[in-house]
Amino acid sequence: MKLRIFTEPQQGATYDDLLRVAQAAERLGFDGFFRSDHYVRIGPGDPGPGSTDAWVTLAGLARETSRIRLGVLVTASTFRFPGPLAVSVAQVDQMSGGRVEFGLGAAWYEEEHLAYGIPFPPMKERFERLEEQLEIITGLWTATGTFSYEGKYYRLVDSPALPKPVQRPRPPVILGGWGTRRGPRLAARFADEFNAPFRTPDETKVIFDRVREACEEAGRESIRLSAAQVVCAGRDEAEIARRAAAIGREVDELRVNGLAGTPQEIVDKIGRFAELGAERIYLQVLDLTDLEHLELLAAEVLPHV
Repeated sequence: MKLRIFTEPQQGATYDDLLRVAQAAERLGFDGFFRSDHYVRIGPGDPGPGSTDAWVTLAGLARETSRIRLGVLVTASTFRFPGPLAVSVAQVDQMSGGRVEFGLGAAWYEEEHLAYGIPFPPMKERFERLEEQLEIITGLWTATGTFSYEGKYYRLVDSPALPKPVQRPRPPVILGGWGTRRGPRLAARFADEFNAPFRTPDETKVIFDRVREACEEAGRESIRLSAAQVVCAGRDEAEIARRAAAIGREVDELRVNGLAGTPQEIVDKIGRFAELGAERIYLQVLDLTDLEHLELLAAEVLPHV
């Protein structure tokens, strides 16, 4: 099992905040540093300095880290045209020496689209656009010559399909969600990994089974499976409660809906996800000022999973 740190900087974080966490995660031995792709705080509260752009952030981190994998859970397909997005991700992959993983999704948060003038079409169209974007982006990365495409929403004519990413045939593609019909079908066609976010083990099993079924129907043998979970660890109940309060959550609720408790409790629950077939857990760290939390996880959870 590989553990990755997953952050939500739209809740209020600067690039320097993210840099400290990413470099700590690398130093402590975590496999990856991932961030969300949002432009507006989700839910009430102080937005602090506001959000930062996901791919600008990763470009910076690509030059200020050396080992850790870097990615987004997940980039909103509504935010960027597929051609320029393919260029950006390929460039960040070059800047990092081939450490990028590419998460892409259909977008869901209408408020940030309204706030920044981004079109937010109905869900059916968003998924249709997502499918075309996956075809275009993976096509541009793997084309051996020029690349053309004619779809319902996008048209490319004799693109030079450059620059190329370092990783071959392309950076790993991550799709995710709650496992309804469209997500697993797209994952079976395009993804290297499917991520089930913020669900209990029982709910995660249902999602994983749907993805496996979609892969079987597509004639594909396997796909990497992963889960994302809010993490809140402490050596005792007082420390657990302090960390839960810092992120505005209740301990009992987090024990059900996340990874909360002592390091041993967290190791045991990660084991339940492993039994379901998860190979990676994305630990959602919501208090980016608490680097001691990362140190505890690295010392008492990471070696045991």
